[in-house]
Amino acid sequence: MEKLRRAVKEIAYVQDHAKLSTLHRSLIPFLSFASSLFRVALSFRHFLYRSGTFSKHRLPVPVISVGNLTWGGNGKTPMVEFIAKYLADCGISPLILTRGYAGGDEAKMLRRHLIGGPAKIGVGANRAATADGFFRKYGYVVYGCRSSERKSVNETMRSHLGSEKIGAAILDDGMQHWSLCRDLEIVMVNGLMPWGNLQLLPLGPLREPLIALGRADVAVVHHADWVLEQDLKDIELMMQEIKESLPIFYTRMAPSHFFEVGNVNIKIHLGAVCNSTVLCVSAIGSPDAFVQQMEKMGALYVDRLEFSDHHSFEIEDIWMMRMRLRQLEDKFCCKPILVVTEKDYDRDPEILKHLNPFEVLALCSELQFISNKEYNEDYFKNLLRKLVE
Repeated sequence: MEKLRRAVKEIAYVQDHAKLSTLHRSLIPFLSFASSLFRVALSFRHFLYRSGTFSKHRLPVPVISVGNLTWGGNGKTPMVEFIAKYLADCGISPLILTRGYAGGDEAKMLRRHLIGGPAKIGVGANRAATADGFFRKYGYVVYGCRSSERKSVNETMRSHLGSEKIGAAILDDGMQHWSLCRDLEIVMVNGLMPWGNLQLLPLGPLREPLIALGRADVAVVHHADWVLEQDLKDIELMMQEIKESLPIFYTRMAPSHFFEVGNVNIKIHLGAVCNSTVLCVSAIGSPDAFVQQMEKMGALYVDRLEFSDHHSFEIEDIWMMRMRLRQLEDKFCCKPILVVTEKDYDRDPEILKHLNPFEVLALCSELQFISNKEYNEDYFKNLLRKLVE
């Protein structure tokens, strides 16, 4: 199954099918047929919502949707965390609504990062039902024009500062979750691999046709620090052809520290991998940025071992990692360091302990904005502030 997933991903991001192996090309007719069925199902679902057959649920608080048009590696979870922290700093208790896909690695990571704060995390496929349960438990508060008391925004916010009551909802991976109304639609774009072959799943990486960008209020090009300036301009032009007025922001992942597997509370300086042999192991949507980050930190040599997004490591994978680590140890005559992402760690922290006595580190990073003309961090925060006001 893992080999099939890799093959499908390779096909999705190759423009010229002639460059593919014979085995990969043999899969294209089946993937193309499945992609056609997916398009029909997508169109029918759109029709059901437009016609009112399927209804949309409106929450009593503002809803910020963070989503994407392609699979994995778009920076949705770091953006959700950024928004949650900003709202908490403003005295607003946010509710994060996430599906908890594939073991809920993102939800686990968010809980660890947001622990001790007012943010709440609701996990479940039916986001509306999950939200209703949290509203019943904690209550909610409405600021600005939605408030039935019609108090001034500042007066209302001061009276509920530090309250457990929920003041906003953040819809994680929400762009295709049409059953819930949203007040701000943020679409995340992986700058390193924006659209692939422009085909719908499973022949390509698109979950919807690019025309869906017309629904977005904000676009964010993630991993912009690893993308050439001309490529960034090309990405912007393609999006502006669909929606000319679309504000486009740039973000990156800024490494902060490592922690050793088994001891998340002790921060290890980023210089720990300098002049070392490193094996990057990941099961994420965009591993290239992760590997490039290790190289930038001054590692002597960086090897990589990759699995499909959300893959749960098994004992066979651990043996594969051990074999690669021993090969690196023999080649460079020193003990290599294995580095994983936080998401990989949170998926199953215990299994990585089986790599002892090799050192296993998890890289911690946080989302940062890169100024793009007037579209900077302050501009983005102002959009959020206006939404709740």
